[in-house]
Amino acid sequence: MSEFLSSIHPAFVCIIICAAKIIEITIQSLKTCMMVKGQRLKAAGLGFVECAIWGLVISTIISTLGDNLLLLLFYCIGYATGLFLGSTIENKIALGTSNLELIASDESTEKITEYLKSNDRGYTVFEGHGSVDKMNMIFIVLPRKETPRVLKEIKKSCDGKVFVVASEVSKYAGGYGMMK
Repeated sequence: MSEFLSSIHPAFVCIIICAAKIIEITIQSLKTCMMVKGQRLKAAGLGFVECAIWGLVISTIISTLGDNLLLLLFYCIGYATGLFLGSTIENKIALGTSNLELIASDESTEKITEYLKSNDRGYTVFEGHGSVDKMNMIFIVLPRKETPRVLKEIKKSCDGKVFVVASEVSKYAGGYGMMK
């Protein structure tokens, strides 16, 4: 591998190292998310590819690091770009499940529950008291991929008069609309 790289212009070697590092770290980010979400087999496959790329990249850069600090710079740029790209891709594919906790007035609660019923979405409502008025807390568990759309519709139906806390769910069992 080092013979091949020594036959190429140093600028192209820097670009190759940077591109390989971007791919490796993007895979690493996705692999980590898949492990956290319980997708162990996919994570293992990505881990194998990540390790192969890492081995090639690190063996290239270690042997020439003292001679070419530009390679280290491109290695670091690739690393940072890979982290950004990996988290962006994971955000787009939205692995996992979300928990929404909404605090709303009786009027807003009625609108929210009507929307949820019409979309065959499960929920639980608890009555409570806020600092000023009676409020309701609505719990919803849904696929993370659906969270932005559901939140947009809820906020629109309530004119934004709802307090929302969104969090990720690591495990759940049962529930209306959640059984697979």
